[in-house]
Amino acid sequence: MADGAMTATFLAVIGGASLLAVTARRLHPSDRLPSLEGWALADRTLGPVWTWFLLGGTIFTAYTFTAVPGLAYGNGAPAFFAVPYTVIVCPIAFVLLSRLWEVARKHGYVTAADFVRGRYGSPSLALVVALTGILATMPYLALQLLGIRAVLTAGGVYPRGATGDLVMVALFAGLAVATYRHGLRAPTVISALKAVAVFVSLTAVTWLVLERLGGPGPVFDGAARRLGGPALLLSPAQQPAYATLALGSALALLMYPHVLTAGFAADGPRTLRKVSVALPAWTGLLALFGFLGIAALAAGVRAPKGGAEAAVPMLVDRLMPGPLAGLVFGAITVGALVPAAVMSIAAATSFVRNVYVEYVHPTATPKRQVRIAKAVSLTAKVGAVAFVFGLRDQDAINLQLLGGVWILQIFPAVAIGLFSGRLHPRALLAGWGAGMAAGTYLVVREGFSSIVPLGSGPLEIYAGLAALLLNLTVAVAGTALLERLGVPRGADLTDLPSRLTVRRRPETGANRP
Repeated sequence: MADGAMTATFLAVIGGASLLAVTARRLHPSDRLPSLEGWALADRTLGPVWTWFLLGGTIFTAYTFTAVPGLAYGNGAPAFFAVPYTVIVCPIAFVLLSRLWEVARKHGYVTAADFVRGRYGSPSLALVVALTGILATMPYLALQLLGIRAVLTAGGVYPRGATGDLVMVALFAGLAVATYRHGLRAPTVISALKAVAVFVSLTAVTWLVLERLGGPGPVFDGAARRLGGPALLLSPAQQPAYATLALGSALALLMYPHVLTAGFAADGPRTLRKVSVALPAWTGLLALFGFLGIAALAAGVRAPKGGAEAAVPMLVDRLMPGPLAGLVFGAITVGALVPAAVMSIAAATSFVRNVYVEYVHPTATPKRQVRIAKAVSLTAKVGAVAFVFGLRDQDAINLQLLGGVWILQIFPAVAIGLFSGRLHPRALLAGWGAGMAAGTYLVVREGFSSIVPLGSGPLEIYAGLAALLLNLTVAVAGTALLERLGVPRGADLTDLPSRLTVRRRPETGANRP
């Protein structure tokens, strides 16, 4: 059972988040008429500091902070793929987010599917991009609730039975009200508290763990004995899986609607480039969480079977004084509320712009679009709560693994489309279909494992990257065939180059013929 100090600190952190959410309207208040851009993107007014809080708080979810150390606790070295993966994201974000922001701002795009619609002139391709994003986001949203429940249960803060379910509903109800009223501004102000609480609490926890367990050497030695030594190092057979999982996850992350929504809310491409350079600070945080998974092994923590994500909360509950443990649990809970809010906003925005307006009500006024988006956002949160209470935890995890494979299949249309419009929209549709089918088959065949064998040998790779390679192959071959047949393509409204161009240096006297 949780002690009084732990519970009081936990409630103080949650109360602080609620108070900040109430003040969200004061963040860049707008006198404009209601618009989807204002509600979903905070009128694109967030400066570097707020964007760093929001983007980092959106990318690094509560489930990430429990799943990575849980994987380290159960499997050792392979868990740390998340560290290079979040490092790879930074240079990709530096290029992609800033360029996509410029195009989106110029043409009033709010979603990635808006860009695809303008780039290729294909409503069908835009629709599959939007639906893929929504489909991949929903289980990710449910996982935020699972992360909260796992952390609080391990710490003894989550009551058993109906009382605990009511606590979960109350947490999400407060988030739902704030998001409904203030849109993206609500998670933006909460993300500041998340950053402060997580950075402070994790630094304190790591220092105490090192002090009580005798330093890094004894921690790794103790963990190696429990795992069997080599498990703390990658074997040659594990390296392809590790590398492809890191690369594929990095490419997929920037395709998620909630990440793009946080990026679109920035006040300019320069802000996004600054934030991309500063994002590795969050990666350092993630590495420390992974280290705590190793420390839980060394400390002899026994997580429940199938519940390795509870290892670090159990370690915190065992070693930390009550107030500090409450701060950690509160920080991780707030850490789930930020991405959950942004995910619901992003899914609602994609539905309104690329399904409702495109196919149901093309003449919907901006005010009506906002009203529908608010309703869909609220429905998404209710659906996530129902999903968590109605299905097994493993079902949400399995769907989230598939979601990562699925979202990667829109990479050619969105990311490659920023630099070249050469691929034919019908070929991109065919490639998307082939990638979705192949990726789903590979993951399901391996018992919902995203790591699959490479041929008949012992090497394994990430299923999403294998599906993406098939996707690209079909798209390139299909483009060549359709161009040969003279099949027309839609009008490009983005003013971007139709194919990749290489900038050449101006000739000087020294290199002129």
